[in-house]
Amino acid sequence: MPTVFERLLSGEWPCAKVYEDDLVFAFMDAGQVNDGHVIVATKSPRPTLLDCTEAEAAALMRAAQRIARAVERAFAPEGITLLQANRPAGFQTVPHAHLHVLPRHTGDGVELTWPRKEPGIERLRELAQRIRLDDGG
Repeated sequence: MPTVFERLLSGEWPCAKVYEDDLVFAFMDAGQVNDGHVIVATKSPRPTLLDCTEAEAAALMRAAQRIARAVERAFAPEGITLLQANRPAGFQTVPHAHLHVLPRHTGDGVELTWPRKEPGIERLRELAQRIRLDDGG
């Protein structure tokens, strides 16, 4: 069954597209949190960022930067949040790799909070060792 984003890209469902290249496309989020809220998605139906090729992941960020600059010019927000979520536990609601370019304003009601833990430098070093990338990949 095609995802919402596949249906938008194919033209089956209408969307307000703002950008498209060989790997990604971007469109206005139908659930605008603030004016200028854009979704950037892969053209290929990758379930998460972890399933994307390196080129697709890079294309998502390149497009997001260009769109964020355009949003800045058009809407003059006080800030911009880029949000990329993976799997339901990570707050992903559409199983298709994408990110949000969200213009922000003080008091707009959007919150991003989590319980902060401070494990100390030795524990941080242990954690870093588990994921250290020595070969750049």
